[in-house]
Amino acid sequence: MIVLYCFGPLWGLPDPSPFVVKTAVQLKMSGLAYRTDRSRPPEAPKGKLPFIEDNGVRIGDSVFIREHLERKYGVDLDAGLDGRQRAAAWAVERVIEDHVYWATVYARWAVKENFDRGPAIFFGDAPADVLEAARARMLDVLHAQGFGRHSLGEVAQLAGRSFASLAETLGDGPYLAGETMGGADATLFAGLSAVLTSHFDTPVRDALLKHPNLVAYSERMMQRFYPALAKAEPVTA
Repeated sequence: MIVLYCFGPLWGLPDPSPFVVKTAVQLKMSGLAYRTDRSRPPEAPKGKLPFIEDNGVRIGDSVFIREHLERKYGVDLDAGLDGRQRAAAWAVERVIEDHVYWATVYARWAVKENFDRGPAIFFGDAPADVLEAARARMLDVLHAQGFGRHSLGEVAQLAGRSFASLAETLGDGPYLAGETMGGADATLFAGLSAVLTSHFDTPVRDALLKHPNLVAYSERMMQRFYPALAKAEPVTA
């Protein structure tokens, strides 16, 4: 059986990592049998979660995991999508994973209050200097990526442009390709839900809340794939 290695449910999310949630939802979409197990980045083949183990073979990175599943098991998560829709799906994935994701990281790590109530828990009872060193390393990553050179308000402004684009792309459809769900819907859901969790209250979340169709989409996907975590009431500011 396929084993998906993850952090585990946290902060009202199926997993704190949107990449783990993406892969888990794609596995659910595929209909393939799998189970989850907890792990940590140092144990992963690429030093990040998620990774899977399939008959003794370990594969890291959500994109390559999907490729493996589709190639080995003959699964097509984009069945029913035409070439243009598949191209648009890839573009949406890149907006989520190469832009919105970094705004999410900024909100969790660069905002000290959010770090203290969020990522700091991954370090257990480590002394304050260890926590600050870990946070400083992530701030260096954010600086190199670019978002770390901006204020929180500027990051929220940039993320807001991505949310506006995603809202226009989704429109009134239940899924990115209209009535047909595709693999990128897992990515979109994972990215949006990571921002919408009320555990972190930031201007980035506020920017997303301005787009009711994205909020409703995230709620529908949560209800479909993780009904136990679905909220009884709509997400609000």
